[in-house]
Amino acid sequence: MGNSSNSPRYDERAEWNTMMNTVLYFSADGAIYETRAYSKADIDELVHDQGLQCLTSADRQFDFWFSPSPHGCQRRVNQNATELLLATTTFTAKTVPLLRGCIVAATHDAAGDLDGLSWQQLDLLADRNRSLTRRDERILNRRALREDRRLRRTAEIHRLAPVRRRARTAA
Repeated sequence: MGNSSNSPRYDERAEWNTMMNTVLYFSADGAIYETRAYSKADIDELVHDQGLQCLTSADRQFDFWFSPSPHGCQRRVNQNATELLLATTTFTAKTVPLLRGCIVAATHDAAGDLDGLSWQQLDLLADRNRSLTRRDERILNRRALREDRRLRRTAEIHRLAPVRRRARTAA
């Protein structure tokens, strides 16, 4: 009984204490999934890390993980994630960063490490998302459409640039 000095001592290692954390995954095609992540490395994998960055909500409760340079097919604005970022920060519909590609929404503990979203936090996110006005949604839609058109034009210019150069050198 009691703690004997002869009994073996088992120190728990940090990697043995890993917990699955519930996070929200906003896919590039607009679907939202509740999934799990152990660490920031898992978020890197979900977002297809290209220099992972994070924005935090105004109340410092929610973190939005994203890649500033998503892959070609994921350059469209992620409307759902951008709307949730707007609903949880002090940004306006005109100033909120337009998030692109895959986004992960999570939270963190007091030490700043990844933590799972509780069901209360998931409910709070849903409530805040419903608080967006139609005006905010209209402004965001217009900004997203304008940005998508700009990206398409830029991609077309880059696609045609080698053809134009070859045509000039051939003349």
